Amino acid sequence: MKPIAAAIAGVFLAGLFAGTVVASEKVLKMSTTTSTQSSGLLDILLPEFEKETGIRVKVIAKGTGAAIRDGQDGNVDVIFVHAKGREEKFVADGWGTKRYAVMHNDFVIIGPSADPAEIKGMSDASKALSKIAGAKQGFISRGDDSGTHTKEQFLWQQSGITLAEKTQTIVKKGKQKDVSFKMPADSADWYLSIGQGMGKTVTFADEKQVYTMSDRGTYIKYKYGKTPAVELDILCEGGAALANPYGIIPVNPEKYPHVQSDLAMKFVNWITSEKGQKMINDYRLEGKQLFYPDSM
Repeated sequence: MKPIAAAIAGVFLAGLFAGTVVASEKVLKMSTTTSTQSSGLLDILLPEFEKETGIRVKVIAKGTGAAIRDGQDGNVDVIFVHAKGREEKFVADGWGTKRYAVMHNDFVIIGPSADPAEIKGMSDASKALSKIAGAKQGFISRGDDSGTHTKEQFLWQQSGITLAEKTQTIVKKGKQKDVSFKMPADSADWYLSIGQGMGKTVTFADEKQVYTMSDRGTYIKYKYGKTPAVELDILCEGGAALANPYGIIPVNPEKYPHVQSDLAMKFVNWITSEKGQKMINDYRLEGKQLFYPDSM
């Protein structure tokens, strides 16, 4: 009986110890964009951060609009997104404490090598979109209220073509959500809004051999870091309107006292530190740089 009793006690103590370890585990909840995750950058940064600090980062990847709403609802401790105007409003409205610049890359318009809309070599994205619309060539939009989708709508507005308001229901992680946006008018035969993340949008455009807009990091990942690689080419790049800065914002503890602002600031300080910035600067796929640090 004594050995059995000892075994039972051992199991109990082991379970108690395990529960204590789980309870003491430090987990930072972060909403970020699918483009950040799809690029592979977080797979490099987060293990090193956890190794140095003991803090595990739970990543919730979605469009920028949804990530910002996570912050507004107090569902996460920090947001890491790429729609600067919306980020600044998030802070101005009191939902976040401060926006910290982390890095940037840019957006590109990609499409089939045949380039039926003849936009290759252009840097003015709005004119490139106008040519795609004029030629009625296929264009796939994320349509998910992401930072990329926000930028695309801005460029369509700058193009001067007639736009129409549309609301569609998309499904993210099993939940339905209505998204309203502006898109080219009378474009049902060539413009398709799919309500998906960046990786799926690039893949779908590649399957259809049509145009889309992507952040450069995700494009490089899918062009040079995946098998089979997408066959789409970069056709429009380099214009100032295609700039794509990323910022990180701790959720305001005055709004939500339960948020882990101490863990959030540890991550902010780490990712904007010399080491974090160097890791961002050094991250490459097939020798190609995906992001450029903004805090070095």
